[in-house]
Amino acid sequence: MATTAQPMSNLPSGLSVFKTFPELLIIPELVFGGLVWILVASTNVYMMNPQGWVMFVSVFCFVFTFLWLLLFIIGVIRNSYMWATLDMAYHALAAFFSLSASVALAYVTSVLGQVNLGDDILFQSYQEDIAAVVFSYIATLLYTIHAVMSTCRWKSS
Repeated sequence: MATTAQPMSNLPSGLSVFKTFPELLIIPELVFGGLVWILVASTNVYMMNPQGWVMFVSVFCFVFTFLWLLLFIIGVIRNSYMWATLDMAYHALAAFFSLSASVALAYVTSVLGQVNLGDDILFQSYQEDIAAVVFSYIATLLYTIHAVMSTCRWKSS
């Protein structure tokens, strides 16, 4: 007789989150996402630009990644197909959002770089935007790696 039990994934719980891959990427995702959030929030808006979208993505990904980490640590996330699916879906969405924000921020920064940067405040904002672009692409890479690894785990569950 066939069983109808769903296959189990290998999602960690408790402090084992800090020992497993791809959950080990959550801390760097929080660090680089938080840096993007701080840098974009500290710059001045000089032209019509997508910094609102970048801020939304930064705050959204930071808050939900932190909540996801808390769910892992307190043991709410159990080994089930549903949690593996949610893990894969969230990180794929975060990677997509992060990539869109990174491209928009890089475009605005490149346009700002073509403006006369004689003003010290404008030059400082330009430097902060460059740092935000770099950190944003690093966060995008981390979310993408996490999404790919979560997809592999989801497919094997």
